[in-house]
Amino acid sequence: MHELSLLCPQDQVETLSDALEALDALSVSVEDADAQTEAEQALFGEPGMPPPADGWQRSRLRALFADEAGAREAAALLQAQDFFDGCRLVGVTAVPDEDWVRLTQSQFAPVEITPEFWIVPTWHEPPAQARQVIRLDPGLAFGTGTHPTTRMCLRWIARQPAGRFSRVLDYGCGSGILAIGAGLHGATDIDAVDIDPAAVEQTRANAEANRVVLRAGLPDAATGRYPTVLANILATPLKLLAPLLCAHVAPGGSLVLAGILERQADELKDAYAPHAALEVSDSEDGWILMTATVH
Repeated sequence: MHELSLLCPQDQVETLSDALEALDALSVSVEDADAQTEAEQALFGEPGMPPPADGWQRSRLRALFADEAGAREAAALLQAQDFFDGCRLVGVTAVPDEDWVRLTQSQFAPVEITPEFWIVPTWHEPPAQARQVIRLDPGLAFGTGTHPTTRMCLRWIARQPAGRFSRVLDYGCGSGILAIGAGLHGATDIDAVDIDPAAVEQTRANAEANRVVLRAGLPDAATGRYPTVLANILATPLKLLAPLLCAHVAPGGSLVLAGILERQADELKDAYAPHAALEVSDSEDGWILMTATVH
């Protein structure tokens, strides 16, 4: 394979990406050309908010082609187009053959939650000190333990006293990792729900692989009140869901929310104020965990 590398301004990213796909690129990726410099930009979006931009002020496009001839032909055709103004060809380079499965697996090492609680992909042996292990491979659903929000939720679960868990709701379960973590720490009556049917299926498969018994379904499968309600989603949907989530918490029960940036703490406190007094319980890499006891 060969890689064609281009630099372009933000307003040309979509046009160039479409053109590369039309020229039979196997894949097209977009990166910040100023990454690791003072000019680096952060791009992210949330449900209900305007979508992030298609690219950065100075974007680098990398397109993979099956052979060098295809990459060079694409470069020549693009440079002849009017829309290539302001863009620049960086070059065409050979991409060495790789064992892509092994390479991908190497990027996912065991993740420490606490010294005794780990998330371990199936191709790794658990660390010697691990007493509780979630076996989980990267998949389509969110929640592999690599994101700070997932780790903070699992740390909260692991730090609860023995016998703390009975009935648990994991709302927006993704891969089911939080529900599984609760099951490994003593929860015996677990509901895991998500709006995505693929996440529901992934949760069922992951729970079975970890020998955790739970019920997975769409959101209407959550019924009644739970001593513990976990929701690792994002700030905007969490604000909208405030009445629903709090209605699912049993009196004196715990509400645990993640997917929240530090700067969004006050927004969440205000949204939940009629129902519960949220406090920041943990933080990592700009993300926070917020918890409340619901009365």
